[in-house]
Amino acid sequence: MTKIETAETATGPARVHWYEATEPRAVVALSHGAGGGIGARDLAALARVLPERGFGVALVEMPWRVAGKKVAPAPKTLDAGWREIWPALARPGLPVVAGGRSAGARVACRTSRELGAAAVLALSFPLHPPGRPEKSRADELLGAGLPTLVVQGGNDPFGKPADFPEPSAGEYRLVEIPYGDHSFAVPKRVDLTESEAVTLLTDAVAAWLTTPGMLRTRPVL
Repeated sequence: MTKIETAETATGPARVHWYEATEPRAVVALSHGAGGGIGARDLAALARVLPERGFGVALVEMPWRVAGKKVAPAPKTLDAGWREIWPALARPGLPVVAGGRSAGARVACRTSRELGAAAVLALSFPLHPPGRPEKSRADELLGAGLPTLVVQGGNDPFGKPADFPEPSAGEYRLVEIPYGDHSFAVPKRVDLTESEAVTLLTDAVAAWLTTPGMLRTRPVL
């Protein structure tokens, strides 16, 4: 981590933790879920690995988390806060990939096209509440309108990979982390360690980010 910046919002300050790349090709801006912070294993791993591969990472602590609250506000409030933070995530001439884990992934899907993001990275997208597949949030994912990568644990109770709709027009790509739960933890009894699972995740994200022609600075609509 190189520095921490504060971004003011109507509901209080947010904190942006910057992990800089020496010669960055893009910025990857990620927010946390509704029940955790930027120390989540997937966010921490991406902040460690991506700068070495030419991608700066901004881990965003949302205002409610900075204020010490344990429960995230309503989706509209989350979206409004992300919109206010967005200008602080820009670097001159660099495309910005918007993303996050769980609730943060939903925010990115709902707002990124209007904000001019280049792409969306959805980690552990909560397709539905546990045990309630009829309460699908697929419309948020399919409506992102940008190149989108979903990285999902094979045993995620918020939506297993097989639960996701088949992309009909290339709306998104999905990478499965075998055996992973919503936080990408894997059982000890399987033939995959947590370290290996995290490496699968970071390698998949890095490969997607380097897809030729994907990362272009897009105008705000």
